[in-house]
Amino acid sequence: MKTIDNIPVSKIHRASKLVSTGARVGVNYLKYYGDKLTKTEVEARSRLNENNAGDIYDSLKQLKGSALKVAQMLSMEKSIMPQAYVEKFSLAQFSVPPLSPPLVIKTFKNYFGKLPNELFDSFNTTSVNAASIGQVHEAAKYGKKLAVKIQYPGVAESIVSDLALVKPIAIKMFNIKGKDSDKYFKEVEGKLIEETNYVLEMEQSKEIADACSYIPNLLFPQYYEELSSDRIITMDFMQGEHLSEFTAYNTDQEKANQLGQALWDFYMFQIHKLRKVHADPHPGNFLVSKEGKLIALDFGCMKIIPNDFYVPYFELAKPENINDQKFFVSKLYELEILREDDSPEEAEFFTEMFHELLSLFTQPFQVETFDFSNNEFFGKITELGQRYSKSTELRKMNGNRGSKHFIYINRTFFGLYNLMFDLKADKIKINNFNGF
Repeated sequence: MKTIDNIPVSKIHRASKLVSTGARVGVNYLKYYGDKLTKTEVEARSRLNENNAGDIYDSLKQLKGSALKVAQMLSMEKSIMPQAYVEKFSLAQFSVPPLSPPLVIKTFKNYFGKLPNELFDSFNTTSVNAASIGQVHEAAKYGKKLAVKIQYPGVAESIVSDLALVKPIAIKMFNIKGKDSDKYFKEVEGKLIEETNYVLEMEQSKEIADACSYIPNLLFPQYYEELSSDRIITMDFMQGEHLSEFTAYNTDQEKANQLGQALWDFYMFQIHKLRKVHADPHPGNFLVSKEGKLIALDFGCMKIIPNDFYVPYFELAKPENINDQKFFVSKLYELEILREDDSPEEAEFFTEMFHELLSLFTQPFQVETFDFSNNEFFGKITELGQRYSKSTELRKMNGNRGSKHFIYINRTFFGLYNLMFDLKADKIKINNFNGF
């Protein structure tokens, strides 16, 4: 894979990169209008999406950092984003051009004050895995094979300016309006800043690994503080294949169910027992060992779930509460889905919309065991997402809905559901986590 010798660090350089990408997108639209003269609308739109997705991703992978992280987050919105964007942006999960070996050595020295060969018995300057915020290298020490994650230069310093650049796109895409819309961007900004703090990630990693060590078929690496810093993390090198690689060929239903149960238990235990959850459930953060066990990695993005959000959120997972109109509406106000300044039309529309969404989305919590390979269930989720994403009525209203905590909690559940569906996990015991 081609490597990168430098990353645009200054605001001007990063902004100019996005501006040039905007120009290419403009050219793609001109091609689209020309294609409509000779092709069907579906064919012309498909080519437009493919061209735009490719140009935007090519730009973001050069910038790395929060700009690329946003693409990674969007790739999980399979029911909203056109397929071309999902496929291209999903590469940000674990397959982007890495830093060149000379830049790796320079970056390591800047972060640690020492060269890699002064700390490790051996260190491979060629990356084995590159993602949005950092890349991983193989090393050896203590007679062990280690994984060393190095943060890209300039990532932490550019988060605020990067988000300012992508904010107009997000506002349009998610129909965000209203004077308090900044609370959503501040939530994302805060989490991205946390993800660049590797000292915090180290603490969170050790805390979660210790708390969840009793969950069957779940593994974590050991972490090494003396070989880590605020921009470098050293841990055991875990042998396994990415979850998406495993699901692409697996036909062993028993193994799929074992992995699915471990994944589900891992998340339910965190949410209900720890009230703090690994809010980045994409395939690049999970490996499958040869023994069929799940390996959990990367705890930079952790979401604390406050009690005043947790209680009403999970009260609406119960069918008797969803179907009690007065109680249901009161919880929508608690969760900031309904607002005091809503018009009667808005209150009626969003009450009906969320009743439909929650009636479907909470089905796994209403049974003892659930079949996550159910195509009908996931087909309905996709259909609902696409219907509301195209709703002209919704776009006329203030789509700025819900507590800021929804951003990462919903992201967690959508990501978890997608992983469970990819595994085709069946007979999953929903409340199995209570036994740990």
